Amino acid sequence: MKYKLLIFDADDTLFDFKKAEEYGLRNALKDHSIKYNKEYHIPLYRKINIAIWQEFERGEITQKELKVERFRRFLIAMENNNDPKLFGDSFMDHLSQASFLFDGAQELVEALSKKYRMIIVTNGLTRVQKYRVRESIIAKHFERIIISEEIGYAKPNPMIFEKGLEGIDLPSKSEIVMIGDSLTSDIPGGINYGIDTILYNPAHKDYKETGIRPHYEIH
Repeated sequence: MKYKLLIFDADDTLFDFKKAEEYGLRNALKDHSIKYNKEYHIPLYRKINIAIWQEFERGEITQKELKVERFRRFLIAMENNNDPKLFGDSFMDHLSQASFLFDGAQELVEALSKKYRMIIVTNGLTRVQKYRVRESIIAKHFERIIISEEIGYAKPNPMIFEKGLEGIDLPSKSEIVMIGDSLTSDIPGGINYGIDTILYNPAHKDYKETGIRPHYEIH
């Protein structure tokens, strides 16, 4: 391998975000006296959440607005009049406690750390990622954990790499690779920054029509 520095995405690459998300939502609903129905609440919330994060990646909404707006839409869809800010605060409190790794992720990171320098770049909220990622069991293996809210830019904007990696003695870009699951943030973000990319695609999703071409694909 020609690479010296591995840049990992966090959620849905190393961390099981769907499991964490369900934990956070289930407990937030409980806090607001709403009976949890997994088959109803999870698909509804994920549809809304995915759409609003894509709006954020396109620059159509700020991260500050996103924090409340996704729950305003969620509660409206349920015809519920709870306060979206309070609901969002409850959700993020629970989500920040849900640091679940995929099976094998810890062993993978420990093995790679013996041969490569590693960094995490995550599109996330500091309040959540500080505890879930930066204080996780694998955090010690990474030189730096870069959170988009702290930097002011998010993948796929290459500025999250430019600003987030400031002060680090970097190898040449040909010796850096971005590893992630997202075809809207991780892979185009790495491409925009001028580095090679590895798509983590465990479900073997067909992405030919997206026009995005990772350099490698793993499952």
